[in-house]
Amino acid sequence: MQRTERLEKTRQAILRTATRLFLQKGFGQTSTRDIAKEIGITQPALYHHFSDKEVLFLEVMTRFSAKVRRDIDKALRKHALSPEDQLYEIVKALKRHHPISIYEQYSQAMRLLSKNAQRKFNMIFMMDYLQPISDYFKQPRVNLRADLLPREAAELFLASLTPIFGTYQLIGGHAINGEQRSKLILDCIINGLCHPSAN
Repeated sequence: MQRTERLEKTRQAILRTATRLFLQKGFGQTSTRDIAKEIGITQPALYHHFSDKEVLFLEVMTRFSAKVRRDIDKALRKHALSPEDQLYEIVKALKRHHPISIYEQYSQAMRLLSKNAQRKFNMIFMMDYLQPISDYFKQPRVNLRADLLPREAAELFLASLTPIFGTYQLIGGHAINGEQRSKLILDCIINGLCHPSAN
Protein backbone atom coordinates (compact mmCIF):
# COMPACT_ATOMS: atom_id res chain seq x y z
CA MET A 1 0.00 0.00 0.00
CA GLN A 2 1.37 3.42 -0.95
CA ARG A 3 2.03 6.08 1.69
CA THR A 4 -0.79 8.32 0.46
CA GLU A 5 -3.25 5.41 0.68
CA ARG A 6 -2.04 4.56 4.20
CA LEU A 7 -2.42 8.19 5.28
CA GLU A 8 -5.95 8.37 3.86
CA LYS A 9 -6.89 5.09 5.52
CA THR A 10 -5.60 6.42 8.86
CA ARG A 11 -7.45 9.71 8.38
CA GLN A 12 -10.74 7.89 7.73
CA ALA A 13 -10.17 5.66 10.79
CA ILE A 14 -9.60 8.78 12.92
CA LEU A 15 -12.83 10.37 11.62
CA ARG A 16 -14.90 7.19 12.20
CA THR A 17 -13.56 6.64 15.72
CA ALA A 18 -13.78 10.32 16.65
CA THR A 19 -17.38 10.50 15.41
CA ARG A 20 -18.40 7.53 17.54
CA LEU A 21 -16.63 8.78 20.68
CA PHE A 22 -17.74 12.42 20.38
CA LEU A 23 -21.36 11.26 19.94
CA GLN A 24 -21.25 8.71 22.78
CA LYS A 25 -19.28 10.77 25.31
CA GLY A 26 -19.42 14.39 24.16
CA PHE A 27 -16.61 16.78 23.29
CA GLY A 28 -15.41 17.25 26.88
CA GLN A 29 -15.18 13.56 27.74
CA THR A 30 -13.34 12.54 24.56
CA SER A 31 -9.60 13.06 24.29
CA THR A 32 -7.35 12.76 21.25
CA ARG A 33 -5.43 10.20 23.31
CA ASP A 34 -8.61 8.04 23.54
CA ILE A 35 -9.15 8.29 19.79
CA ALA A 36 -5.52 7.47 18.92
CA LYS A 37 -5.46 4.55 21.36
CA GLU A 38 -8.61 2.96 19.86
CA ILE A 39 -7.13 3.12 16.36
CA GLY A 40 -3.72 1.92 17.47
CA ILE A 41 -1.76 5.02 16.51
CA THR A 42 0.18 7.58 18.53
CA GLN A 43 -1.21 10.97 19.47
CA PRO A 44 1.46 12.72 17.31
CA ALA A 45 0.31 10.57 14.35
CA LEU A 46 -3.25 11.83 14.92
CA TYR A 47 -1.95 15.43 15.03
CA HIS A 48 -0.32 14.84 11.65
CA HIS A 49 -3.89 14.68 10.24
CA PHE A 50 -5.69 17.12 12.57
CA SER A 51 -3.79 19.91 14.30
CA ASP A 52 -5.89 19.75 17.49
CA LYS A 53 -9.05 18.35 19.05
CA GLU A 54 -11.21 21.32 18.01
CA VAL A 55 -10.21 20.99 14.35
CA LEU A 56 -11.05 17.27 14.48
CA PHE A 57 -14.36 17.92 16.25
CA LEU A 58 -15.44 20.53 13.70
CA GLU A 59 -14.53 18.23 10.80
CA VAL A 60 -16.49 15.38 12.40
CA MET A 61 -19.53 17.56 13.09
CA THR A 62 -19.52 19.10 9.59
CA ARG A 63 -19.65 15.64 7.99
CA PHE A 64 -22.00 14.10 10.55
CA SER A 65 -24.47 17.00 10.65
CA ALA A 66 -24.87 16.93 6.87
CA LYS A 67 -26.15 13.32 7.21
CA VAL A 68 -28.57 14.38 9.96
CA ARG A 69 -29.84 17.23 7.78
CA ARG A 70 -30.47 14.84 4.86
CA ASP A 71 -32.61 12.64 7.13
CA ILE A 72 -34.55 15.61 8.53
CA ASP A 73 -35.15 16.89 4.97
CA LYS A 74 -36.37 13.42 4.00
CA ALA A 75 -38.94 13.57 6.82
CA LEU A 76 -40.01 17.06 5.70
CA ARG A 77 -40.77 15.72 2.22
CA LYS A 78 -43.32 13.25 3.63
CA HIS A 79 -46.27 15.59 3.04
CA ALA A 80 -48.83 12.77 3.25
CA LEU A 81 -48.12 12.43 6.99
CA SER A 82 -49.97 14.43 9.63
CA PRO A 83 -47.86 17.23 11.17
CA GLU A 84 -47.44 15.18 14.35
CA ASP A 85 -46.32 12.07 12.44
CA GLN A 86 -43.95 14.19 10.37
CA LEU A 87 -42.45 15.58 13.58
CA TYR A 88 -42.09 12.04 14.91
CA GLU A 89 -40.16 11.13 11.74
CA ILE A 90 -37.78 14.00 12.55
CA VAL A 91 -37.41 12.70 16.11
CA LYS A 92 -36.65 9.19 14.81
CA ALA A 93 -33.98 10.61 12.50
CA LEU A 94 -32.37 12.52 15.39
CA LYS A 95 -32.50 9.52 17.69
CA ARG A 96 -31.04 7.24 15.04
CA HIS A 97 -27.96 9.45 14.79
CA HIS A 98 -27.55 10.61 18.40
CA PRO A 99 -27.06 8.18 21.29
CA ILE A 100 -27.30 11.01 23.88
CA SER A 101 -29.16 14.32 24.10
CA ILE A 102 -28.33 16.62 21.19
CA TYR A 103 -28.94 19.76 23.21
CA GLU A 104 -26.70 18.64 26.08
CA GLN A 105 -23.92 17.76 23.60
CA TYR A 106 -24.28 21.14 21.90
CA SER A 107 -24.30 23.07 25.20
CA GLN A 108 -21.27 21.21 26.56
CA ALA A 109 -19.23 21.76 23.41
CA MET A 110 -20.16 25.46 23.30
CA ARG A 111 -18.88 25.89 26.89
CA LEU A 112 -15.53 24.24 26.08
CA LEU A 113 -14.68 25.39 22.55
CA SER A 114 -12.62 28.49 21.76
CA LYS A 115 -14.55 31.55 20.51
CA ASN A 116 -13.59 30.87 16.89
CA ALA A 117 -14.59 27.19 17.12
CA GLN A 118 -17.85 28.18 18.88
CA ARG A 119 -18.79 30.37 15.91
CA LYS A 120 -18.09 27.55 13.44
CA PHE A 121 -19.92 24.93 15.51
CA ASN A 122 -22.89 27.24 16.04
CA MET A 123 -23.11 27.76 12.27
CA ILE A 124 -23.14 23.97 11.71
CA PHE A 125 -25.85 23.55 14.36
CA MET A 126 -27.96 26.37 12.92
CA MET A 127 -27.66 25.11 9.34
CA ASP A 128 -28.16 21.39 9.86
CA TYR A 129 -30.43 21.23 12.91
CA LEU A 130 -32.27 24.49 13.64
CA GLN A 131 -32.91 25.54 10.03
CA PRO A 132 -34.59 22.34 8.80
CA ILE A 133 -36.62 22.01 12.01
CA SER A 134 -37.60 25.70 11.63
CA ASP A 135 -38.82 24.76 8.15
CA TYR A 136 -41.13 22.22 9.76
CA PHE A 137 -42.62 24.90 12.04
CA LYS A 138 -43.05 27.29 9.07
CA GLN A 139 -45.62 24.98 7.48
CA PRO A 140 -49.10 26.58 7.75
CA ARG A 141 -50.67 23.22 8.70
CA VAL A 142 -48.45 23.04 11.82
CA ASN A 143 -50.33 26.07 13.19
CA LEU A 144 -47.43 27.46 15.25
CA ARG A 145 -48.58 29.81 17.99
CA ALA A 146 -48.34 33.49 16.99
CA ASP A 147 -45.98 34.52 19.78
CA LEU A 148 -43.19 32.14 18.64
CA LEU A 149 -40.90 32.38 15.65
CA PRO A 150 -40.15 29.10 13.81
CA ARG A 151 -36.45 29.33 14.81
CA GLU A 152 -37.44 29.78 18.48
CA ALA A 153 -39.82 26.82 18.23
CA ALA A 154 -37.03 24.69 16.71
CA GLU A 155 -34.66 25.58 19.55
CA LEU A 156 -37.28 24.91 22.24
CA PHE A 157 -38.18 21.64 20.55
CA LEU A 158 -34.57 20.38 20.46
CA ALA A 159 -34.06 21.36 24.10
CA SER A 160 -37.30 19.58 25.07
CA LEU A 161 -36.22 16.31 23.41
CA THR A 162 -33.70 15.44 26.16
CA PRO A 163 -36.03 12.85 27.83
CA ILE A 164 -36.27 10.91 24.55
CA PHE A 165 -32.58 10.06 24.98
CA GLY A 166 -33.20 8.61 28.45
CA THR A 167 -34.27 9.78 31.90
CA TYR A 168 -34.02 8.47 35.43
CA GLN A 169 -37.70 7.51 35.22
CA LEU A 170 -39.03 4.86 32.85
CA ILE A 171 -41.65 7.17 31.37
CA GLY A 172 -44.83 5.24 30.58
CA GLY A 173 -43.71 2.23 32.65
CA HIS A 174 -42.77 -1.27 31.52
CA ALA A 175 -45.98 -1.89 29.56
CA ILE A 176 -44.84 0.12 26.52
CA ASN A 177 -41.91 -0.29 24.12
CA GLY A 178 -39.27 2.27 23.14
CA GLU A 179 -41.17 3.62 20.15
CA GLN A 180 -44.36 4.04 22.19
CA ARG A 181 -42.32 5.78 24.92
CA SER A 182 -40.82 8.22 22.39
CA LYS A 183 -44.31 8.97 21.02
CA LEU A 184 -45.64 9.55 24.54
CA ILE A 185 -42.79 11.96 25.34
CA LEU A 186 -43.30 13.75 22.01
CA ASP A 187 -47.04 14.05 22.75
CA CYS A 188 -46.21 15.60 26.15
CA ILE A 189 -43.82 18.06 24.46
CA ILE A 190 -46.41 19.10 21.86
CA ASN A 191 -49.60 18.97 23.91
CA GLY A 192 -48.40 19.53 27.47
CA LEU A 193 -48.48 17.34 30.55
CA CYS A 194 -52.13 17.80 31.47
CA HIS A 195 -55.33 17.29 29.48
CA PRO A 196 -57.40 20.46 29.27
CA SER A 197 -60.20 20.16 31.81
CA ALA A 198 -63.47 19.12 30.22
CA ASN A 199 -66.21 21.66 30.99
